Amino acid sequence: MKITKSNPRDLVCQITINVEYDDYKEKVDDILKDYKKKAVIPGFRKGKTPMSIINKKYKTSVIADEVNKILQDEMYKYITEKKLAVLGSPMPIEDLEIDWNKENFKFIYEVGLAPDFEIKITQKDKLDYYIIKVDKKLIDTYCDDIAKRNGEMVDSDKSKKEDLLFCSIQQLDENNEVLKSGIQHEASVSINVIADEKIKKKFIGIKKDDCVTANVVEAFTNKSDLAAMLNIKTDELSNMQLQNFKFTVKRVSTLQPAKLDNKLFDKVYGPKQVKSVKEFREKIKKEAENQFDIECDRMLKNDVVKYLIDKINLQLPDNFLKNWLVKTSKQPITMDLLNKEYDLYSKSLQWQLIENKILEDNNIKVTQEDLLAHTKSMVQMQMQRYGQDNIEEKQLISIAENVLKDEKEKKKIYDQIYDERTLLVYKKCFKLKEKKISYDDFVKLASKK
Repeated sequence: MKITKSNPRDLVCQITINVEYDDYKEKVDDILKDYKKKAVIPGFRKGKTPMSIINKKYKTSVIADEVNKILQDEMYKYITEKKLAVLGSPMPIEDLEIDWNKENFKFIYEVGLAPDFEIKITQKDKLDYYIIKVDKKLIDTYCDDIAKRNGEMVDSDKSKKEDLLFCSIQQLDENNEVLKSGIQHEASVSINVIADEKIKKKFIGIKKDDCVTANVVEAFTNKSDLAAMLNIKTDELSNMQLQNFKFTVKRVSTLQPAKLDNKLFDKVYGPKQVKSVKEFREKIKKEAENQFDIECDRMLKNDVVKYLIDKINLQLPDNFLKNWLVKTSKQPITMDLLNKEYDLYSKSLQWQLIENKILEDNNIKVTQEDLLAHTKSMVQMQMQRYGQDNIEEKQLISIAENVLKDEKEKKKIYDQIYDERTLLVYKKCFKLKEKKISYDDFVKLASKK
């Protein structure tokens, strides 16, 4: 067997593989002999079919199978030995016809190659690093949210837009009279989820025994919730001709937020962890800052990706990759559609190459021990939130190992560790200009990007 490679042109080379008779003869002969032993062909006893008939019937297909196996093995062995940075996978030249009745074969493949490049990040490379300000207004909002989540529903005289109404719900006929054989049910109605603003206004400012008429399909767009409210099956909604219903209020309930006291502090953070409103607000501030650090790092990562893709501007074997994508796509894809989406694919591939180079240059690796340690830390933090501080090492390891049995979760944790380690490289190498920003402005900026 002989394998040769042409000089690359526009990051595409040809690999030619010459397969000779001696490369596959022994394997093919063994398979055909085995066929002879097992073949059941009319006119001959099992195992007594002449070899000439076996060859005529099976030899060509056996040669094709074995030669293709050799091609796959030798191609990837050659790529590995020559350390070729291949993009996509080798594609056979389609107009090359193979005559399987011959003894020697020649196969030519096109191979797309990744470009050689270097990454140099210095203090001349400048990026903004946004820091979200955790101000009094934001802490107030967080306190209010926690108080509401831990509040309770109490009776109210008149409804407000955040309230819950317990109603008798009755289907109406064409004359807006109660349909005796129609749908009737009692259920809670959250004013906040009413989609139509005009209908929503009807439910605000009403009290016990007041009635409201509304088209339920216009008012409630979530079909599952609407079906549950009417106590019918979801598919019945599409056949429901009469959509006007009468709502008779039986009770108005309003959310009374919990008081910021020790009872709430103990419920949220565990017994005696927080002893005053001041400590409670400090705790919320610290948690918000930690969470926002993650968001700010995520934005930095996105900015790094865009900056390095633009700066390095990798050239790819675009025509090869487009042909490869069309031919290997699981779903049929036209070249016109691919051209519209190719830029996104190209940038994604460029970043993959750039990131791999960063990992290589900075010797960033994640071992099994790193995975286990990181997962143990995650498990421990989660259990501490539920007041379980004294966890045995064996138990921690057991839980962490079970988490890592899930391949999706394992990959997610791998990516987290890589992200943390590459972020340290970016923060060290780039010149970062810190910019304080409000949470609302940060959200707007993130949406634009």
